[in-house]
Amino acid sequence: MSNVAIVTDSNSGITQAAAREMGIFVLPMPFMINEETFFEDIDLTQEEFYEKLASQANIGTSQPSPESVMKLWDSILADYDEIVHIPMSSGLSGSCQSAMILAGDYQGRVEVVNNQRVSVTQRQSCLDAKLLVSRGMNAKEIREFLEADKFNSSIYIMLDTLYYLKKGGRITPAAAAIGTMLRLKPVLQIQGDKLDAFAKARTANQGRSIMINAIKNDIANRFGGMTEDKHIWLQVAYTANREAAESFSREILEHFPGYDIHIDPLSLSVACHIGPGALAFACCKKIEV
Repeated sequence: MSNVAIVTDSNSGITQAAAREMGIFVLPMPFMINEETFFEDIDLTQEEFYEKLASQANIGTSQPSPESVMKLWDSILADYDEIVHIPMSSGLSGSCQSAMILAGDYQGRVEVVNNQRVSVTQRQSCLDAKLLVSRGMNAKEIREFLEADKFNSSIYIMLDTLYYLKKGGRITPAAAAIGTMLRLKPVLQIQGDKLDAFAKARTANQGRSIMINAIKNDIANRFGGMTEDKHIWLQVAYTANREAAESFSREILEHFPGYDIHIDPLSLSVACHIGPGALAFACCKKIEV
């Protein structure tokens, strides 16, 4: 078996405890909250984050420092020959480009994957990388495989509020006011390197239906259709409402009977911009090796 370590960041939704069980290394993402630095899942829990968000704290996201990245890599390379580093999508954070620059000083021992995924789809890339390691691939081969596979995933997110998009300057105050007045539930899409508007739902029920139909359409038209071997991974993610995510999963299973659905909180870097009450539905095509 190749002596290759898999590294990701906490945008993947993989906790430090889960990472130890999975044999993956997770770099915690930093947050500035009222001018104090916190690190996701180190000294900032999901519950603490949403408490601070509700209290109108000034919250900003940041990249891991070069020192923290290199310190982690150096400690890993004392025991491993190579590293596959899988950061958050380059379209959503500059940490991918920064890692690529840093990897240039490691003589090919660190391969940074730019496959433009986040949250549960980024987590699946880490699991896929572990499988590829077990198949004997080296770090460069794994990076090339995952980057070639990047569009074999989709993720749709329904927001409960437009407040945080307005606060972050991603929509105008007027658009937010109209959307709030009409009680719209916008559905966003992450496909490739961007977070884009996908649809506007009048109700949460309609929004969930939109996401289910969108995933069905992607499977039918992009991923080879539904098959008996269930060659698609399904995932649900959420912000601050596990009960809603579990209810949504049961609704999904009515359309995808017999499938397994993985449920995770959305990473705090995403939650910071969309707020609590969001639901996401994602899928990834199972890799063939």
